[in-house]
Amino acid sequence: MQSHRSLSDKIWLILKGIAMGAANKVPGVSGGVVAFVAGFYEEFIYSLQKVNKNAWRLLINGRWKSFYLYINGPFLSLLIFGMVISYFSVSKILDYLLVHYELQVWGCFFGMIIGSVYSLSKEHTPFKKDYIIYILIGIIAGVSLGFITPTKENSNLLFVFFCGIIGVSGMTLPGLSGSFLIMLLGNYVLLLVDSVNALYDTITEVLMGDFSFWTNEPRLQLLQVLIVFTLGSLVGLVSLSHLLAYILKRHKKATFAIIIGFIIGSLRVVWPWKKPILQLESPHMLEEEYYHIIGYKHYFPKEISLDNSIIIGMILLGIGIVVVLENYGNYIKNKNG
Repeated sequence: MQSHRSLSDKIWLILKGIAMGAANKVPGVSGGVVAFVAGFYEEFIYSLQKVNKNAWRLLINGRWKSFYLYINGPFLSLLIFGMVISYFSVSKILDYLLVHYELQVWGCFFGMIIGSVYSLSKEHTPFKKDYIIYILIGIIAGVSLGFITPTKENSNLLFVFFCGIIGVSGMTLPGLSGSFLIMLLGNYVLLLVDSVNALYDTITEVLMGDFSFWTNEPRLQLLQVLIVFTLGSLVGLVSLSHLLAYILKRHKKATFAIIIGFIIGSLRVVWPWKKPILQLESPHMLEEEYYHIIGYKHYFPKEISLDNSIIIGMILLGIGIVVVLENYGNYIKNKNG
């Protein structure tokens, strides 16, 4: 782990956090893939693993600096800062793009995942006879996930806490989209749209000197939901990182083989040529009724049209983004010796 980073490395780490946050917001895309391809996945997992009883002992005894350094704070703080920025900026842009340019966005993500599979396979070389079975297990699990039917929305706080634990998996398990799992649990709109927008609106109003949210019962309930969801996410993030660090230490190559297989299997979820399956819903505590996406019907393009050509171009762009990230990651590794 690196305790001393240059200004450019710090800025790049924040940008990686922004990319992770944006990826976690999109159903079918995993923020863990960003960490994996960008070359900081293991540092991310082992840093989170440091949030243990020794860390809490340092915190309780008031040894703030020792606690910060023990958990690799210089790394985690910049990464998390980028994620927070993402949720109030890039993720908003992604929401807009998914509404107006949905297929093109899926095309870019599809290309990024293809590039990720190539990059990971080249680096970890799991395609040996002994690891084929692990790759197949990962592929089957990834494909199977795409056939699960989403459930109904549930605002019960205990269930919301559980969603937080499940939803954060996309940051720790590359290929497993936490937001897609939340969509399957029926709470995507509640947790990643309504509650986030409620927080954004509240912060905006407070900065303008408007504290009327205290008397806005629906807003307060959404903020409560967001707090519980965040607590669940923190619990899931720490607990999953401990489990993954244990597994990586003992079965690293087999684990990478399963992860690569899972990423391959998840390609179906982000296949760009698909039509949304809509259902008319009345979201939790919102007055207006509107259509909510509950799944997708996939198809294969039968003609070379302008739209299909653009999607293919976006796929190539996605692959190019991963190549650039990989080359930069290699540059940093060589630079730091």
